[in-house]
Amino acid sequence: MIELPISDELDVCGWDVRKALQLLRKSNPTLLEWLDSPVVYREDAQQAARMRALAPQFFSALRGRYHYLAMAKKNFRGYLQGESVRLKKYLYVLRPLLAVRWIDAGLGMPPMRFADLATGVLEDHVLIDEINRLLAIKMRAGEAECSPRWPAINAFIEAELESAERNPDYKRPQGEAHELDRFLMVRWVMAQGAR
Repeated sequence: MIELPISDELDVCGWDVRKALQLLRKSNPTLLEWLDSPVVYREDAQQAARMRALAPQFFSALRGRYHYLAMAKKNFRGYLQGESVRLKKYLYVLRPLLAVRWIDAGLGMPPMRFADLATGVLEDHVLIDEINRLLAIKMRAGEAECSPRWPAINAFIEAELESAERNPDYKRPQGEAHELDRFLMVRWVMAQGAR
């Protein structure tokens, strides 16, 4: 792991190529987000392009969905329980919930840009207007700016968390169960023959 102390301007961390490829194989959401980040300080353009081209074939919707849902739940519990909340923290819950929606819609890897994600999965104009107002205020405000809860955003978050948990496909096993049965049967027959 490559990690430097956080400075006023940069938060540097990453992996060597071998580790990055292992993480890509495992559909690591953090690596996939880094590959799609609009902010690039420095890169080997040829190698980065090759890795970006590989990313879609290793994206796992199930792993991505689990990651984003867990992140949204954790951030909701940790940051949005009071009557006054930090504006920035709304984005820490909204973005992963929109990513879950993106994945559930079968759209593949969620885009890194918040605007692309929101326009791809939201249709409720009241909610969109409230999110746009939140973003506009957050851009002008400091990192620690707080406000009372935003009703449409809070209602959306609570409804999404509840429905995402009820999604029957979320915990449905992948693969063919009969293949596992066959494996077990062959193993049992081999064990019997060895006696």
